[in-house]
Amino acid sequence: MALTHFDGKGDAHMVDVSDKPVTSRIAVAETHIKMQPETFDIITEGRAKKGDVLGVARLAGIMAAKRTADLIPLCHPLPITKVSVELTPDPDLPGIRIEATVKTTGQTGVEMEALTAASVTALTVYDMAKAVDKAMEIGGLRVLLKDGGKSGRFEAS
Repeated sequence: MALTHFDGKGDAHMVDVSDKPVTSRIAVAETHIKMQPETFDIITEGRAKKGDVLGVARLAGIMAAKRTADLIPLCHPLPITKVSVELTPDPDLPGIRIEATVKTTGQTGVEMEALTAASVTALTVYDMAKAVDKAMEIGGLRVLLKDGGKSGRFEAS
């Protein structure tokens, strides 16, 4: 299987999607951020000095999905029709589980937008809580679901 972002000479290029049909597409990505129990309590109890950590992080993730083509050089700018970001406190980590869903009707998928939304959400949690916990760890970034388009449906096991 060939990588699609390289031409016959091996130079990077943006894939031509003009002949692909317009279809409904969705992608879901997840990540998590682990932290000290005290940091978890500060965030979930709303005691962070910078304010509502989870609310700000959700907005940052939504904004990031819309700016993916500005960040990833060969991504197509897409007409995103929906972005949702769910942040779920998990005392067993302890930390926050993040799931980002992105939808479009277009000629290419939105996996990168979902991954970007999840990543920036986690980075924003880190930014807002780093004053009390510089050892937080972000991990587990992956696509959970991708559907629509020629390659069909993918679901992570």
